[in-house]
Amino acid sequence: MKSSLIICTYQRPEALKRLLDSVKEQTVLPNQILIIDGSEDDRTGNLFQHDPFPNLEYYKVDEQQRGLTRQRNFGVEKLRQDVEVVFFLDDDTVLDTSYFEEILKTYEKHPEALGVSGHIINEQEWQQVPEGYKPTESEFVYDNWKRIEGSRFKLRKKLGLPPNVPPGFMPDFSHGYSTGFLPPSGKTYEVEMLMGGIASYKKGVFEKLKYSTYFEGYGLYEDADFSLKVSKLGKLYVNTNARVEHHHASEGRPNKYNYGKMVVRNGWYVWRVKNPNPTFKARAKWNATSFLLTLIRLSNVFNTNKRKEAFTEATGRMAGWVSLLINNPKEQ
Repeated sequence: MKSSLIICTYQRPEALKRLLDSVKEQTVLPNQILIIDGSEDDRTGNLFQHDPFPNLEYYKVDEQQRGLTRQRNFGVEKLRQDVEVVFFLDDDTVLDTSYFEEILKTYEKHPEALGVSGHIINEQEWQQVPEGYKPTESEFVYDNWKRIEGSRFKLRKKLGLPPNVPPGFMPDFSHGYSTGFLPPSGKTYEVEMLMGGIASYKKGVFEKLKYSTYFEGYGLYEDADFSLKVSKLGKLYVNTNARVEHHHASEGRPNKYNYGKMVVRNGWYVWRVKNPNPTFKARAKWNATSFLLTLIRLSNVFNTNKRKEAFTEATGRMAGWVSLLINNPKEQ
């Protein structure tokens, strides 16, 4: 299957170089690599003047086209006609050598698949457990693997607000388990949401859908929005054998106040696109969970050494929550 790789980047030349070095080592290379650069300087473009890369096309976009969703849509417009699969990677990821090969194998094994993502391996420690293992209050167990679940999920359980669907699916009140809660079992799991920074889709998907321009700039949760829409058209999978590391580059990220505001407003938007007419119970649980998570973030002012970041983000979350009473986001 012929494939293209789209990498949207902003002010991260060092991170992008690490990613491209890992792409060079792949057992299967994409037939086309598109770098869509929204940077405000020329450091990223300079990478390719002295180090040419096979099949690579570099595009520098202006301010009107800058932002993750706009840059992705720009990249889609530059795809070759004969491409069948489109890969998207965040610029601060690093790939295992068989990443592309594993994803393409999944499309061959599941020809009905419209999208497939890989699996991030460096953000959480997992351990295998025997059948019937009883987890402690702070553990999450799935498919005979366990990981630490975290204090926020522990508290949500006590208050009757835990996710009630498997990882990669959205509860009717949102606030579910991400695909990061799928274990490194080597298996392929069906989901309805993909992490956008390690996602791929059949090219035909883009004849029907584009990334929403609602998500400006950093584009938090744009991946959930897009993949939920794709899941209404066909099946999505996560191949946990397609391994990738995510190194969370700090460059190009929004300030913590804006990030906190986006967490709430963008989260509400994605939830209501998926569930436009929630029940009273679902509304109550969404608001209760959002409020609880804001309080937990505020408590980090007292129990972490990043007090200013915690306070600023919590303030942004509160502002985002109040803003929903005045101005709800509209679907785009």
